[in-house]
Amino acid sequence: MLLSELTTYLDAYLNLGAVPDYGNALNGLQVESLSGEVRRIAVAVDAAQATIDAAVREGADLLIVHHGLFWDGNRPVTGRRYHRLRALFDADIAVYGAHLPLDVHPEVGNNAVLARALGVEIRGRFGEYKGMPLGVWGELEIGREALAARLDEVLGSRVAMVPGGPERIRRVGVITGSAGDAIGEARAAGLDAFITGEGAHHHYFDAEEGGINLYLGGHYATEVWGVRALAAHLEERFGLPWSFIAHPTGL
Repeated sequence: MLLSELTTYLDAYLNLGAVPDYGNALNGLQVESLSGEVRRIAVAVDAAQATIDAAVREGADLLIVHHGLFWDGNRPVTGRRYHRLRALFDADIAVYGAHLPLDVHPEVGNNAVLARALGVEIRGRFGEYKGMPLGVWGELEIGREALAARLDEVLGSRVAMVPGGPERIRRVGVITGSAGDAIGEARAAGLDAFITGEGAHHHYFDAEEGGINLYLGGHYATEVWGVRALAAHLEERFGLPWSFIAHPTGL
């Protein structure tokens, strides 16, 4: 499949033109390839040296990531930036990044896919960024401790819980990654529990005094969902084989 055809499809499917994002996200095609063809895809949460090297070993033509190459801004092509790009150029691998568009997508987005994996029946959205709702919320009848245990199992890691809300949970919200600042919006949405990846120290007291249960599952662990769901979608639609490159940070 031509890289240009695939990226045109991805830009439209992920609604890149309508989803606001941070300037350094640079959503879309970040590195093109000389061949301009895609026969195999690798996906990863981060465009790091380790994931690039793994994509090379697996013979991928395209690496799709949630966190792209240029978060540190407009920098000289030296040091680790040079080594990352050199490895991509030498292996003729293209890179496509999708940050907030892959968080908020209703089918393959991190928030929706994780919520469904937990058994949440999605009812709406909450938590805005530049006028766009980021998170999803829905219904799930479960005990406070039982939700923590389910998260441990689904995420494969120990979740930190702030038991600030009711023992019996009925309304759950999810914003993956670093969304501790959305606790107030989760409260305003009438949620009993709010799940995100990471937060600051003061978010403990925001949840405790705000009457909401807060679950911190890790930035990485809560954001493996979108790239894998997107790759599965592309395989189903275009027959492209893919592999997920795991490189957990523990953060």
